[in-house]
Order: sequence, then C-alpha cells, then structure tokens
Amino acid sequence: MMKFNLNHLKEPSDVILIYEGKFDGQTTKSVLHLAERNIDSIAEDPSIKRKVFNILVECLQNVVKHGEKLEDTDTDTNAHTTPTLMIGREAQHYIIASGNAMLTENVETLKSKIDKINRLDKEGLKTLYKQIMRNNDVSEKGGAGLGLVDMARKSGNQLSYHFESINGQLSFFSLKTMIPRQILQ
Repeated sequence: MMKFNLNHLKEPSDVILIYEGKFDGQTTKSVLHLAERNIDSIAEDPSIKRKVFNILVECLQNVVKHGEKLEDTDTDTNAHTTPTLMIGREAQHYIIASGNAMLTENVETLKSKIDKINRLDKEGLKTLYKQIMRNNDVSEKGGAGLGLVDMARKSGNQLSYHFESINGQLSFFSLKTMIPRQILQ
C-alpha cells in the first residue's frame, strides 16, 4: 500500500530501518532507539544526523497521533492500513517515509496543508511556523500542522505525499521527506 519504498536503494546497507506494524509508546521508543543507533553508526556530520532524527520523531508522532486505529476485524482492510516507517540513505539524501490509515473525510484538509507548505520558501515556512505557534490552532488530535512545517524547514525540501483510498471511510496516507547529506546554507 505504501507508494514510497526504498527498493531502489543500491546496497542493503543503504536501508537504515524498516518497520511495519502497530505503533504504541513502547514500540515507538524501540524504533527510535534502533534508528538512533543505526544513524549514529554512520560517519555523518552531527547536524545532519540531528535533522534526520528530528524529522524521524515528527514522522513517528504523526503516525501515532493521527493514524486511525481500526476497531473492526476485517483482516483484508487491516492488511492495507498497517502503519509503516522506512529510513534509507542515498548518495545525496536521507529518505524518511511513513504511512498510516486516516479518515478519508480528512484527506482534502491535509492535502491542502501540505500543498500550502510546499509552496512556501524558507522565509515563508518560518513565518507560518511562528503564526501556528502564536495562534495555537490545534485539532482534536493535537495537530496544527506544526510538525509538517518543521519537517519542511529542517529538510529544506518539499514534502512528497500520496493518498490511496482503502474503502469509503479510510485512505492510506504516505509521506516522504528527503534530507540532504550536506549542510545547507
């Protein structure tokens, strides 16, 4: 179901982490610990590692806070809505991709937020970040789009996304962020 994959990576060592399954507090801690250990083992500039880890945390928070928890026992639907997290490394970028089920009725709102973020330059993102902080416009699940803005700011790149309908009520949301392996000025 995840539209973004890391199958194109040249070497198995370019895959830092892949996790697919339930995300709860303990799992999230374990995934973060494993990712941190794997990222630390790479000879990379510490500021780049920090960006990768910070964006990873934002992705995990999005999956945990905003992913729909399925109450039904429809195993076919559950198989297509399993939360996913992938981290990979290419010559010029780190890639963080995540995916989770969400209510289809919220797709247009999220799409609109991401498109707005993707149209902004560095200064525009900084202004939007401050505006969200000032207005404290938080949804019932605790999101104001601040994490998405922060991911765009830290990566210096647009956020890639895809929505795929699962059924009339659910869609699968895939998000990919590319973090340059060199320090941006």
